[in-house]
Amino acid sequence: MIKNDRVSVYIDGFNLYFGMLQKGFRHLLWLDLVCLSKSFLRPGQILSAVNYFTSYVRNNPEKEKRQNTFIEALQARGGINMQFGYFQMKNFTCRSCGHTYPDPAEKMTDVNISVSLISDAYEDKFDTAILMSGDSDLVPPVKIIRNRFPKKKIVIAFPPARLNNSLQYEANASFVIGRKTLKDCQLPDVVKKPNGFELRCPSKWQKEVCAGCGTEIKPMDLKVTGEN
Repeated sequence: MIKNDRVSVYIDGFNLYFGMLQKGFRHLLWLDLVCLSKSFLRPGQILSAVNYFTSYVRNNPEKEKRQNTFIEALQARGGINMQFGYFQMKNFTCRSCGHTYPDPAEKMTDVNISVSLISDAYEDKFDTAILMSGDSDLVPPVKIIRNRFPKKKIVIAFPPARLNNSLQYEANASFVIGRKTLKDCQLPDVVKKPNGFELRCPSKWQKEVCAGCGTEIKPMDLKVTGEN
C-alpha cells in the first residue's frame, strides 16, 4: 500500500503580510490560508495541518480591527491552528536630533515556528513541511530537521518580495508565491461565524494599489508598456 506524503504548512503571518504590501498586493490580503496551503500540494500528498503564526496589533485601532476581522474569518472557516506572539515597545533615539520615539517589535513568532517545526518533526507529524516565510532566523530549525531527519523534506514557500538565499540554500526545494495563486485563494466576500454574525473583507483591503507609489490603481491609470 502506497503511503501518502503528509504535508504540514507553517505560515509566518507578518512576513507574508509585509511581503504582500511591498508588492502592492494589499487587495489580496483577504486570504484563505487553507486554500493557499492546498494549492501547494502535489499528487500523492495530503494536507495534515495548517499552522498560522502572528501577533495581535496594538496601539492602532484601525489595524487592530482589520486584523481581528481576518483572524475571526479564518477561525470561522476552520482547519487552521493559530499561535500568537506579542509586540514589545522599544525606544529609538535619532542620532541627528536626539528625539526618542517608540517603535513596536514583534516577539516570539520565529521562536514559535521553530519550536513547532522541530517538535512536529520529532513527533513524526509530517513527511514534508512547507515553511511560508523569508525570515533568515528560521535557518537553524531547517538545518536541524535536515540533519536529524534526512527523510523529511523542507520546502520554502517564499511570500512575495521575501526571497532569502540562506533559507533557499538549506531547504530541499523552494518557490515564490505568485499573484495568481494569491488571487485564486481569497476568502468569500462574506464569512459567517457560528452565531450568524457576518464578517466582510475590510474596505482598505479591497483597493489595488501601485507597488511603486502606493496610490490606488484605477483602470484608466494603467498604461501597457510591455508584455511578459
